[in-house]
Amino acid sequence: MKHIINLYENINDTARNNSDCPHVVLPEEIFFTISIAGVLENLIVLLAVVKNKNLQAPMYLFICSLAISDMLGSLYKILENILIMLRNKGYLKPRGNFETTADDIIDSLFILSLLGSIFSLSVIAADRYITIFHALQYHSIVTMRRAVAVLAVIWTCCTCSGIAMVIFSHRVPTVITFTSLFPLMLVFILCLYVHMFLLARAHARKISTLSRANMKGAITLTILLGVFIFCWAPFVLHVLLMTFCPNNPYCACYMSLFQVNGMLIMCNAVIDPFIYAFRSPELREAFKKMIFCSRF
Repeated sequence: MKHIINLYENINDTARNNSDCPHVVLPEEIFFTISIAGVLENLIVLLAVVKNKNLQAPMYLFICSLAISDMLGSLYKILENILIMLRNKGYLKPRGNFETTADDIIDSLFILSLLGSIFSLSVIAADRYITIFHALQYHSIVTMRRAVAVLAVIWTCCTCSGIAMVIFSHRVPTVITFTSLFPLMLVFILCLYVHMFLLARAHARKISTLSRANMKGAITLTILLGVFIFCWAPFVLHVLLMTFCPNNPYCACYMSLFQVNGMLIMCNAVIDPFIYAFRSPELREAFKKMIFCSRF
């Protein structure tokens, strides 16, 4: 799915000649190292939740969903590097059936990573909203069974959407759909935040009595959302510019930073687990036990 993933390869020569900006090329070793770190860190998050019963709650289940999304993004780059290496060594026929099929499967992981992150952050936002403003009814509203059902629906939709986007990646409506999900998620979460702010002003005394843990969870979500926007927004903008103004020298100048934007996406998977550990004492303690073989 080169139209979306490797857009910088499709910038035409005219745009490059009109632009004074050289293409920034980063060593593949950097991508590979960051991707390996992202997979390992998020795998530790998943194992920590699975092995600790006190972490097996809907909130941590949603965090696991986000960790899986991050891990898929890192795994995409690892598999892509392996595929490129096999092709360069002559083990794969360039543009052959196997390489084309493998490329589509690998690219679907990238799409799945973005979609999974978008919906995971959205469901975490909804969970935090219920936790803060429906604290007494939270455990009856957000049960493990409902959380599993919601995530099952989300990942089924993400998988189907990812396959469809790979198949129809060369069409403009697909690109518009792909990029529109990003601002839609921001609008949804922004609406929740505005509503939370209005309710907080109307019920200031009630809000002041909320547990610090609930408010801390909302702050954690804000940090995760900020990191997600910072890491993914440049790539989404790249997709839009490549689709609607590929020949413009100013657009071409921005698109020369494609590999930098790709590195930011990989960094998102590395940063998120540190946010979990920094903001959640329970996860931090679970990480210590796993890393130091239960000495703590």
